[in-house]
Amino acid sequence: MRLAVTGAAGFIGSHLAERLLADGHEVVGFDAFTDYYDPALKLEYARGIDVRRVDLAEDAIDFEGFDGVFHLAARPGVRSFGDVFPVYLRDNVLATQRVLEAAVRDGVRIVFASSSSVYGAAERYPTPEDTPTRPLSPYGITKLACEQLVEAYRREFGLDAVVLRYFNAFGPRQRPDMAFTRIALALARGRPFELYGDGTQTRGWTYVSDVVDATVRAMERGEGLYNVGGAIEASMNETIALFERAAGSSLDVRRHPPVPGDQSRTNADTTRIRAELGWEPFVTLAEGIAAQWEWATVAAT
Repeated sequence: MRLAVTGAAGFIGSHLAERLLADGHEVVGFDAFTDYYDPALKLEYARGIDVRRVDLAEDAIDFEGFDGVFHLAARPGVRSFGDVFPVYLRDNVLATQRVLEAAVRDGVRIVFASSSSVYGAAERYPTPEDTPTRPLSPYGITKLACEQLVEAYRREFGLDAVVLRYFNAFGPRQRPDMAFTRIALALARGRPFELYGDGTQTRGWTYVSDVVDATVRAMERGEGLYNVGGAIEASMNETIALFERAAGSSLDVRRHPPVPGDQSRTNADTTRIRAELGWEPFVTLAEGIAAQWEWATVAAT
């Protein structure tokens, strides 16, 4: 199959592109190479992948001849209040609308990567897909708007699409602003780690290879909407302890008030994706942290 991956030089996108190539597919990546990541790192992540520099909110988008599109490109992060909000509108909502227009025009199936941020302070944990969506951050609001765009294009134009709500993916190449990357690099460089919150906030962690497997299965036979989350819920304090064990050293933690819009808990109910797609996460939190620590020791140099 000939498959497109937007955000192919990013964290999950680069791992997805590598998996698709290993499975024997022809893969073309699209990425804006913004300075949200270090562009040099994005080039490193995209090594061996055919990645085209495209601004999805502005440049022409051509999906003719593709069998499927994985739309992972987005402006991430809950620190989306204030002056940066127009960037989130542009890079998430406008870019996604233009991707959907191209997908409809060229008759191509699409998997859209949404986020657990759409749930906000969920009323149930683990959180199933039918839980009311009440995002706490402008980022979460833009991802929910994108989901609604997908539904509108499906209803009005027959778009063939699947939506995935990712929960807290981690592993090598994770975004530089994410807690696990900052913990690992702080340990590797002997520097303090800035923790926002008291460390009791919990997440349902998912290793990147498991996220990728769910994404591939969704393209193959998914329908509708699925949570993609880990089987293990752990607090930030617990994950810091696992990193310290992997590194064999202690982390200097500097504690600060929580960031506005950050959720105190996330944990996915994955009953639907397990039943319909036969997916389940295999990598344990300790195994994944060990792999991310090994990557960080190289990245820190």
